[in-house]
Amino acid sequence: MRRWEMEGIGRDKLALRERDVPVPGPGEVLVKVGAVSLNHRDKMVIETGRGLPLAFPFTPASDLAGTVVQLGEEVRRFSLGDRVISCFTPEWIDGSRPGNARSPAYRTLGGFFAGVLAEYVTLPQDWLVAAPASLSDAYASTLPCAGVTAWFALVERGHVRAGETVLILGTGGVALFGLAIAKLHGAEVIVSTTPDKFERVRALGADIVVDKRSEDWIATIHALTLDRGVHHVLETVGGAHLGRSIEVAAVGAKIHQIGALAGFDIASPVMPLLMKNVSIHGIATGHRRALEDLVRALDRTSAKPVVDSRFALSDLSLALDQLDEGPFGKVVIEMARQEGSGDDR
Repeated sequence: MRRWEMEGIGRDKLALRERDVPVPGPGEVLVKVGAVSLNHRDKMVIETGRGLPLAFPFTPASDLAGTVVQLGEEVRRFSLGDRVISCFTPEWIDGSRPGNARSPAYRTLGGFFAGVLAEYVTLPQDWLVAAPASLSDAYASTLPCAGVTAWFALVERGHVRAGETVLILGTGGVALFGLAIAKLHGAEVIVSTTPDKFERVRALGADIVVDKRSEDWIATIHALTLDRGVHHVLETVGGAHLGRSIEVAAVGAKIHQIGALAGFDIASPVMPLLMKNVSIHGIATGHRRALEDLVRALDRTSAKPVVDSRFALSDLSLALDQLDEGPFGKVVIEMARQEGSGDDR
C-alpha cells in the first residue's frame, strides 16, 4: 500500500512510500481508506509541527471514510464490509473533554496519534463510527473535524433553535457546515463573506449575506436585525475579530470560538461583553457521541457537505496549495482518483 510519511517538519519532508498493509491487533480493525479530507490543522502540522510530540516517520491527517476489511480479535462494534469514519479526538467518547486545568487534552489523530493519509490503516474499534449511508466516502470524510465542530458548537453547546439568528464567518469547511446545521434547526443565517461568493451561499440557504470587507458590516447587521443582534456567532477568525463578533452579538448571545486564522491571542473590549451577558464557548471539535448524532441527522435529511475540490493521493501538494487558496468547503483526497484529476466537485 501507499502512505504519506514525514521525516521532519516541512512540506519538503513529505514522501509517499510503499509499506506493508498493517494487520489489526486485538480490538482493532483494518480500514481500506476511500477518502481523506484535509483541514487547515493538517497543513499547520506538516509545516510547523504545532508543537506536537510527533514521532517520525509521521503520517498526517485525521479525517477518513472507508470500509472495514479485516477484524482483530474481540471486535464487536463493526463487521466486515461496514463503512466507517474516524473520530478526530478518538479517546473522547461523551461528556466532558479529557484533561485537567494544568494539561488540557489534545490527543488527536494526525497530531498526537499518527494520521490516516494512507490506503489502509488500523485503528481501535472505539475510534470509529458508522458512516452515513446517504453519503459517499468523499462527503463522509468531511465530518470528523469540520462537521462535528460546527455541530458541537451550535447543537451540543449552543442548543440552537428555530427563530434564532446565526452569524457564519467565511466559507470554509466549518462555516458551511454551520450554515447547513443552523438551517436544519430552523434558524435564520447571516453569512459574512466576499461578494463573489454571495450567490453560492444563498444557494446553500443563507438568508442574508454581508460583505466582510465592508467597513460598516457591523452597522449593516445591526440594521438588518433591527438592533437586536445575532444569537450565535460561529467565530472562525480569532485574534481581534472576537471584539467585532461581540459588537454584533445580541444580549445573552453565544459566541462559539473555533478558529484562529487571525491569531491565537483573542482580544475584545470588556464592556460590551459584560453588559450584553455574552457567553463565549471554546470549541475544539467534539466527542464521538456528537459525531454519531450528526451522522443520524444527515441520514434523515437532504443535507450534504460542500466539497470544494478532490485530488488523488499522489497530489497531496496540490491539495495543500488549494487549502492556501481559501477553499469554498472541503478539500478531499480520494484513493481511487487518478493523478492530476483533481479540483472538480
